[in-house]
Amino acid sequence: MTFTAWLSVASICLLGAVSPGPSLAVVLRHTLQGSRRNGMLTGLAHGAGVGLYAFLVALGLGGLLEQLPWLYEVLIYAGAAYLAWMGWKALKAGSGSQLDNPSGLPAASAVSAMRDGFLVAFLNPKIAIFFIALFAQFIQPGQALEAKLILAATAWLIDTGWYLLVAYGLSHSLVLPCLQKHTAWINRITGVLLLLLALRVVTL
Repeated sequence: MTFTAWLSVASICLLGAVSPGPSLAVVLRHTLQGSRRNGMLTGLAHGAGVGLYAFLVALGLGGLLEQLPWLYEVLIYAGAAYLAWMGWKALKAGSGSQLDNPSGLPAASAVSAMRDGFLVAFLNPKIAIFFIALFAQFIQPGQALEAKLILAATAWLIDTGWYLLVAYGLSHSLVLPCLQKHTAWINRITGVLLLLLALRVVTL
């Protein structure tokens, strides 16, 4: 693979990562209601979910989805249900925030952050479709496995790096107080956004 081809893949993956969507909403929520650590754990787990799809697509997931269309349908509806559930949780959270007492965070909060980060990516099969369309332009028949893994690793590292940066920036001392003052509105907007995205997933 040429450096120009790799740079094209990296640029497209970066544009995909920075596009606002449910992933950003989930990282924002866990950063606000948990801590910088929880936000970064959400980003790491989300990167793992994206990376898993990238590696599976590079190894031939596209062909499997064509042979088993029901699997794609299952992922679509499971993903929509999970987005709706997270949206409902955000709406119920209201103005509650644990940021005023970070030392009192329950141990399960880190687990919840990682779970939500991973599943919001894994239960979104459109990520797989994105990689199928992207990698099809750069993976040729008979291409070495090493080149395919480089493509997948590029997508994984870019997504992980971006959301780690987002969580770090949102939890900065210059940004966090402002976000804390508007926690109730952020929860409401996040909840509505996730519910609308869940509806969009099943109607497309």
